[in-house]
Amino acid sequence: MIRKINIFILIFIFCGAFLFAEGENLTIKIAVIGPGDEVYFWWGHIALIVEDAQTGRSHFYDYGLFSFDNENFYYNFAFGRLLYSSGVSCTDWNIDYAVSTNRSVVIYTLDLPPETRVKVKDFVEYNVLPENRDYYYHHFKDNCSTRIRDIIDFAVDGQFKEQYANTQGKFTLRQHVRRHTWFSPSVDWILNFLMGQVIDIPITVWDDMFLPSEVGKVIQDFWYTDADGGMRKLVSDDPSSINVINTAVGRPGVLDAPRKQWPYEFIFSLVLSAIFSLFFFMYYKKIRAGKALAGISMSLCALVFGIAGLLLYFMSLFTNHDYTFENFNMLFASPLLIAAVPLGISYAVTKNANKQLLNDFLLRLIWLITVIGILISMLIKLFPGFYQDNITDQLLMLPIALVFTFQPVGLQAVIEKYFLRRQTKSSESAQKNLSSSPRKKSKKKKKRK
Repeated sequence: MIRKINIFILIFIFCGAFLFAEGENLTIKIAVIGPGDEVYFWWGHIALIVEDAQTGRSHFYDYGLFSFDNENFYYNFAFGRLLYSSGVSCTDWNIDYAVSTNRSVVIYTLDLPPETRVKVKDFVEYNVLPENRDYYYHHFKDNCSTRIRDIIDFAVDGQFKEQYANTQGKFTLRQHVRRHTWFSPSVDWILNFLMGQVIDIPITVWDDMFLPSEVGKVIQDFWYTDADGGMRKLVSDDPSSINVINTAVGRPGVLDAPRKQWPYEFIFSLVLSAIFSLFFFMYYKKIRAGKALAGISMSLCALVFGIAGLLLYFMSLFTNHDYTFENFNMLFASPLLIAAVPLGISYAVTKNANKQLLNDFLLRLIWLITVIGILISMLIKLFPGFYQDNITDQLLMLPIALVFTFQPVGLQAVIEKYFLRRQTKSSESAQKNLSSSPRKKSKKKKKRK
């Protein structure tokens, strides 16, 4: 019996020594790559590197792989069921490619015990097996960065999440997005327009790490307790632990804090509103081009906001894009605006006075509904449960909608035909009823006589 125990102990010691020896040859690194040209690269990229000194090989474990050639790629993307993969390739090729595309590259060497390095290597190799490599991507909850974050947590036995899952972050998810999209007003607007108030709640530092750059920041200050009870700094203070391979040149930087975007959108809207008002003034002065320009401007604005509204309704109601849920932009940017597109064109070209008046009435009605929706979306924030950060969307659309609703050219004619005439008719019918009722009574009296 004692002999068997001794043999077991010897095997255990031998295996431990083997793992230690293997781990001594391994180095675990994190590569943080900055934003690229394509929109899906604006938030950067991240991967885990395993270097083996014995074989001289360096493997790049990437959890952000996808292909436009995948079966039903665009259909799955539209419905929020985008399949991503993990894979392994040569480190040098990936780093060289990132540098050649003018992306910043920083590599962090992790201070992990030898046995932990082996554990991490085995884990990532298991991840890239064909039966394990695929997963459904989520921009905030499950992406290349959150996967690396989770591997770090696995390496330190849950201490990473324990420390940061309850530590308050500085920004909301929306503010993080805007830190990366500020330089492109159109993309910044449409992305934030489509995302609902579910991304406006306070988040933790753990949640912040859906961004590769945030992982890079956090790991530099993280300490953990190793298996022997000693304290280790995950990225040591040794200068060689942080290797800046490349710094991007001439590329818009990521803001340290999001800037207020609504003043820029509001000024832009005021300028557009002034131009549209000029078109109506030209129409009032009988300048031929004024009427056409006024109608086309209403049609184009309705097309832009209508398509955005149609996309919003589709994503919020029929897809798995949960970050578009609870979006109160639906109150004013509705698919109803699409109806204003042909009406605006008809307004621009028709010569029939009655048809022109009808077009004017319907267009004003559609834009009035938009104005009311914007005002409601503002007022509901006075109540708990409504906190969407959508002032940029509101102030972009409100001045334009007000001009199209209340511009004075033809307003009096619309009021007289569709409102005052009905009141006149109703008053006339009331007078007739009053005047006819005594006669009926007198006739009845005569018949009785």
